[in-house]
Amino acid sequence: MTSLARSRWTITSAFGVGGITISAWGPRLPAIKASLGIDTATIGLLLAGVTVGAIFGLAISNPVLHRLGSRRAVTGALLLVAAAMALLGLAVMLASVPLVAITFVIIGLGIGTLDVLINVEGSAIERAAGRTLMPMMHAAWSIGAAVGAGIGAACAAVGVTPAAQFIGEAVLIGVAALGMAPGIEQRTHAPETAGLSTPGRADRVAKLRQWLRGWADWRLLLIGVVMLGVELGEGSANSWLTLAMHTDRGQTAAIAAVFITAFAVGEATARIFGGPVVDRLGRVWTIRVTTALGILGMVLFILAGNIWIVLVGVLLWSVGVSMGFPLGMSAAAESGPDPAARVSVVASIGYFASLAGPPVIGVLAQAVGLLHALWLIAAMFVVAFAAAGSLGRRPAPAEPAASAELAARAEPAGTTEPADRAEPAGTNEPVGTID
Repeated sequence: MTSLARSRWTITSAFGVGGITISAWGPRLPAIKASLGIDTATIGLLLAGVTVGAIFGLAISNPVLHRLGSRRAVTGALLLVAAAMALLGLAVMLASVPLVAITFVIIGLGIGTLDVLINVEGSAIERAAGRTLMPMMHAAWSIGAAVGAGIGAACAAVGVTPAAQFIGEAVLIGVAALGMAPGIEQRTHAPETAGLSTPGRADRVAKLRQWLRGWADWRLLLIGVVMLGVELGEGSANSWLTLAMHTDRGQTAAIAAVFITAFAVGEATARIFGGPVVDRLGRVWTIRVTTALGILGMVLFILAGNIWIVLVGVLLWSVGVSMGFPLGMSAAAESGPDPAARVSVVASIGYFASLAGPPVIGVLAQAVGLLHALWLIAAMFVVAFAAAGSLGRRPAPAEPAASAELAARAEPAGTTEPADRAEPAGTNEPVGTID
């Protein structure tokens, strides 16, 4: 196995571990709620700690990557998640609500940091390979989330306590982190600072300015808008789809669970097979097609009376959210200097949707009903469709003839986007070179 292939599968595995972690406690929430003696509102506040921690993780991921390099940073983030999972098990065992709250924030910190790191690494591997790989990596996250939920459900079925499950998973995550470390290439991802050496405090100020410049980059912010639209759709599905099927559609809890499972399978399948579609259509048209299907899916889900048509709507909804995050991460990483800082900016926007979206849907549902509140998702799909042009590839900088010839020989046949798929001016750009 080549070094590039080894790095690819190692980072893909890290995506899978992240997915397992983020879904570990979902099936155990009833048991956690009972053991802690708290109400549903308090559970919601505890879970919000994960997103708050994740936002802090996004903020620190850039300096962590610059200081530690890829291998140590990714391994460290996974080990932090493992330690936090073990602490969560202890907190549940002690029935300590404050400790559970702190632990969820720490878990979010680790997951948010890991998310940026593996997306930066995945984007670098994708550019080196010369073909679209990020959707497959994000499919590993979706599959990991399904596996994690399955582990939790199985443990609940056979009587394993949440504390024992979390501690056991912590051990497995720690072992996986150490086992994956040798397969991660030790990149430095040093930020560009106009060729100046800025040691110490000045270096940190330069890095902070580099990150802040990302928030003034309109193209980068438009990429974030695409991610905002699709992440609202994904987060709302995870929070409200089952309830909508159970309360508004009158289906049993078991049937409602089948629908959320269909959503997860549809999203993972779209990501698994999405890479060749992106190579053929380009990022811009892939987002336009998938978000258009997402709009149709929301219309069917909200308005259809036949349960099978509603199921089709759920599957189209899942396709609508499937490609925005991986393609947005790829576009952000290659949109300018310092990929980690740029990925952090758009990931922050995406996480904001995960934090604010479901509560907004809940407030709307109180006023107009849950099904009607879901029209907000359709509207955000329209916004993502309109902003899709921001994901076009940037023109590569001029290079010496010899370097260009080497790059041409290194690029596999068929990866350059053909001229007959030209996108609107300013959005269709040639494949970038490896940073």
